[in-house]
Amino acid sequence: MGYTQQKIHEIVLRQRGFFRSGQTLDVKWRKEQLKKLRRAVLANKQELMQALFEDLGKSPTEAYICDIGPVITEIDEILRGLRKWAKPERHFSGLMCFPSTRTTVYKMPYGVSLIISPFNFPVLLTLGVLAASISGGNTAVIKTSSKSAASTRALKKLISDLFPEEYVTLIDGGHDAADMCLAERFDKIFYTGSPAVAKHVLECASHNLTSVALELGGETGNWCVIRRDANLKDAARKIAFFKLCNAGQICININQIAVAKEIADDFLTELKKEFVRQIGDSPENNPEYPRLITEAVYDKCVGLSEQYRDRVVFGGTGNRDACRFAPTIIYPVNENEDIVMHELFCPLLPVVPFDDDEIGRLMDMIADREHPLAMYVFTSDMKWAESVMSSQQYGGGCINEVCIHMMVKGVPFNGTGHSGMGAYHGEWGFREFTHPQTVLRGRTHFNLPLREHPYSGGKPGWKMALLKMFEK
Repeated sequence: MGYTQQKIHEIVLRQRGFFRSGQTLDVKWRKEQLKKLRRAVLANKQELMQALFEDLGKSPTEAYICDIGPVITEIDEILRGLRKWAKPERHFSGLMCFPSTRTTVYKMPYGVSLIISPFNFPVLLTLGVLAASISGGNTAVIKTSSKSAASTRALKKLISDLFPEEYVTLIDGGHDAADMCLAERFDKIFYTGSPAVAKHVLECASHNLTSVALELGGETGNWCVIRRDANLKDAARKIAFFKLCNAGQICININQIAVAKEIADDFLTELKKEFVRQIGDSPENNPEYPRLITEAVYDKCVGLSEQYRDRVVFGGTGNRDACRFAPTIIYPVNENEDIVMHELFCPLLPVVPFDDDEIGRLMDMIADREHPLAMYVFTSDMKWAESVMSSQQYGGGCINEVCIHMMVKGVPFNGTGHSGMGAYHGEWGFREFTHPQTVLRGRTHFNLPLREHPYSGGKPGWKMALLKMFEK
């Protein structure tokens, strides 16, 4: 259906009215909605898998591992912890507030939320965020990507069959529909996508001072650093798997590798072998290898491959009809070349050699650029690895592993700077979609005149003496 500004405005107004009815404040009711969502995802699993295949060429296994399964896991974690998370906190007011003794912190929903989801994981990054919004007690307007049209259709049907429009509704359409949503006053906006669009989202949100969470990919991409003491076979196996996943269209995927010169040739040999072992000699013709979302993205891969043709040491081939482009290693690449100065979001993999003895300078260079969403290091020097990972600024990452940090229960998934703001997953998602309200309960008896005028007269300084004593 076509949307107008008036139509979207009416949806927001109805959702605001539903929120103000107080129904979403009931934690038991929220859990019932989450259970309904869980059942619906499982009941529509085949339709969602088919949509993911149509949009991105994902095999049933990859669709379940990367999109559908994590939604179920997320909902289960919320269901287990929600009552505890939502319980008001009781605090002793302190002697300074005497005779009040009790202060309560309520975890209040923001109200009407706007969720803008991307094309690359359209099920996970729509329903996973929706689960967090529901857990906090909000209503939700969802704007999905027009690029993943089949997934949008499947999600729209699932949502409309499951929830009334005044509680949750999904809006399809292109950028014009997104801008119409952003023109409305929401109480919370959660956007997943690129830093460039995020700036526009923030600008629109600023007109109403709306709280915003952003999950972005990082302006200058996610680095993977391989030291000379790394286990090269292990690193190559994991990196190949990750770069093949969704054809590199993942916000936490490796954008570029920095590899110690001393072992660069050996590592590249292992990486090539792993690509062939995992996807075959002709990945662009392999039906299990995901496709690129649009022909424009495919053409970008072709253009960059041609630009660096003399340094393509693996891949560089594609099938435009199938919109598949092979994982492509470009080596050697200087750290200041354009290809490593922005997020690629595709199967291209620039490799930057460095002197292992100058690892400190390399890490300083990475730190000077925009903060990535993810960072990965491969080394046997755990002291160095832990020092680096606890001092660099990035969203999240792994030592001698890739990507699975975001699958750990109870920890946040987040970005910082150009890779985002805010966090979610489990309790962190509940926190993101609620705000704490502090309420002190006063008393009508035994109130001391310490805070009242006059401050002088009588016995000089007695009020100050008591105040200092109460502060202890």
